[in-house]
Amino acid sequence: MECCSCKSNSGEKRISPGVPIYLGKYWRVEHSYPTGLEGWLVIVLNRHCEALHELSLEEWKELYQIQYHSIRVLYEMFSTKKEYLCCFAEMDGFEHIHFHVIPKSNRYNEEWKGFKAFQYLKMDKEKNISEDRIKEICTILAKHFSEGMLSF
Repeated sequence: MECCSCKSNSGEKRISPGVPIYLGKYWRVEHSYPTGLEGWLVIVLNRHCEALHELSLEEWKELYQIQYHSIRVLYEMFSTKKEYLCCFAEMDGFEHIHFHVIPKSNRYNEEWKGFKAFQYLKMDKEKNISEDRIKEICTILAKHFSEGMLSF
């Protein structure tokens, strides 16, 4: 089975049509695509790894900073009332460690709370956020990340 995250990291088939939001030493941040929810971020490990217990302390430290900053930026940009952070990494092609950062803003369908949030990744094409809007969001978030991550 091909690893979708490794293909994205190499640039062969990226997760998002927008610019990478953050490129760190160990992790990168992309906007999920396709999705019906603005601000759905994916934090992907730069190397292939399939188990959390295999992460180094340095990888965990950078991950903490990225998660913290992601949640703060989503709160500021989308006025979130809550944010979900999850890692399953077990679907075929997606075993590579990655975290989803899911913003619950006023646009969020409350019927899809909790694990049902993944319905936003299964929407009909016409209900997904447009490629142009994803690119716009990525550019804005990349600017916030470049400014905010310097403070760590």
